[in-house]
Formats: sequence, C-alpha cells, structure tokens
Amino acid sequence: MKTLVAGGAGFIGSHLCDALLEEGHTVVCVDDLSRGTEENIGHLKECEAFRFYRSDVREVDALKTIFEKEKPEYVFHLVANSDIQASAKSPEVEYQCTYTTTFNILQCMKEFGVKKLFFASTSAVYGDKRGIELTENTPNLSPVSYYGAAKLGSEALISAYSYMDDIQALIFRFPNVIGPRLTHGVIYDFIRKLNDNSSRLEILGDGKQTKPYIYVKDLVQAIVSMKESEQTGVRLYNLGVDSSTSVTRIADILCEEMELENVEYCYTGGEAGWKGDVPRFQYCLDKIHAAGWRAQFDSDEAVRMAVKHELGKLE
Repeated sequence: MKTLVAGGAGFIGSHLCDALLEEGHTVVCVDDLSRGTEENIGHLKECEAFRFYRSDVREVDALKTIFEKEKPEYVFHLVANSDIQASAKSPEVEYQCTYTTTFNILQCMKEFGVKKLFFASTSAVYGDKRGIELTENTPNLSPVSYYGAAKLGSEALISAYSYMDDIQALIFRFPNVIGPRLTHGVIYDFIRKLNDNSSRLEILGDGKQTKPYIYVKDLVQAIVSMKESEQTGVRLYNLGVDSSTSVTRIADILCEEMELENVEYCYTGGEAGWKGDVPRFQYCLDKIHAAGWRAQFDSDEAVRMAVKHELGKLE
C-alpha cells in the first residue's frame, strides 16, 4: 500500500515511517522541516520504498501536486504545532499549522479520492476536567489551550468530510508522547537546565502536575495495528497508559540517570506550568483495550527509557 505521512520527518512521524516500511508499505514523507529534521529520516533516504518531499502542507497547491503524482491510498496526518507553550503567545500558529493543514489534507483527499485517514489528536481537546474519567463520549469538550482548540476543530472537519466523502478515519487522542528523537517537553527542558547548572533545577508550577506519558514506539504500534477497518466514518479512541507520572518524579528519574545528588528543586508555583496547561487528567482506556491494544510500557518506564535515550544510554 502506498502511504503518505504528513509530518513524517518529525518525532512521531519518523517512527511511523519506520514502522510502515517494516510492514512492506511504500512511504511518501511530506515535511517542511520546521520541526522535523533530515536526521530523523536520514537512515531511510536510500530505501527504494521511501520518498521525501520537503514541502509545506499549508501550501495546498504544492500538496495537490504531491497527491497527483504519488496517488496515496492512506494518509497519516501528524502535522501540527506540538509546542503548546509556543502557541500560547501566537495563536495563529495553531490556525496555520494544526487547523489549516487538516483542511488542506482533507481537500486533497476529496479531490483525489483517497478514502483512508489517520489523525493524531490529543487529550487537550477535553480541557480541564479534573475529577472526571475521560471517555470518548465525555460531553462539553472545552479546550483551554489554542492547541487543543485547533485539534478539536480538526476533528470536526474530519467528521464532516468522513460523512460527505465516505472516508474511513481513525483518530487517536493521546497524552504526552516521549522517546527517541524527542525535540521539546519537560524531559528535554530538564536536561538542558541541568547541563547548565547541575545543582539547581527550576520546575514550572508546583511539580505535582501528573499525566500519563506514552512511549513513542507503543503509540506507533497502535497506529499500525489499528489502521485498517471496513467501517466508514470516524473511529475515535483515547490512547494512553494506565499509570501517570508527576513532574517532580520526572526530575527524580532524570537526576538518578544523570547520577546527580542533592539537586535543589526550585518551583515557580501554581498548579499549572503555564496558562493552558492541564495539571492532571484521567483517561478511560476501556475502548482501545477492548479493541485488542494495550501499551507495553507504563508511564514511569516510558519516562526512564526516554531519559536514557536523551542521555545516550540507549540506542
């Protein structure tokens, strides 16, 4: 099968390209390298089943040219602004990188008759609903970040196009994703800070922010294993792990792996690390477990492996 991975040179996208090629599919990778890197896909450049287009999905005419030439059968949409803190200062980033890219991809699928889509959504669509176990049917979705809003708007577009154009869409709402090729986030920030000053670590918020962290290869395995369905319309799943990890626990794991002792933790205070951050939430994973998928690694294990990769302790 010929697949198109939009955002395929990024953190998650590059791992997805690897997995699809391992399954024997042809992969057309489209990325403007604003967040993705050539290093992430450098090992694939000589693969005959892999093609790379350095192109901006926000430019619909360029995207149409790729669709017309390559004629993909399945589109994996992972293009988005993944740095929520950055978009808090510039909401237009989400409109362009997250919402507009979804519209352009759907328009190309409509024009060229592509019927299969995977979309990477997020727990941020629920908003701040502490004390509620979040299911796929949780009502009154009310994102508190521009990122979550653009993802929820994208889900709405996919719903409409799926109905109007008979598209089979698979949507995963997942939490924090970590692992090799990570480019930002709490682990990345903590390592940078500790490299600058190994005796003191600034921690945003009160350190009690507690979230599920999923290992990137677990996520990709779920995408690949569940991508096919005879069902038209939208299949929507929460995707995650049964456990969670606090920000302070991440700092502890990092100090253990860096063999640092007596590091002073300095908290900036407040429940959230920044405005738009959801300090904690609880997923219900019954639906995806019933479908036959379960994460191999729990949240703390995912954090420790991601830390080891960043420190060069794991290949």
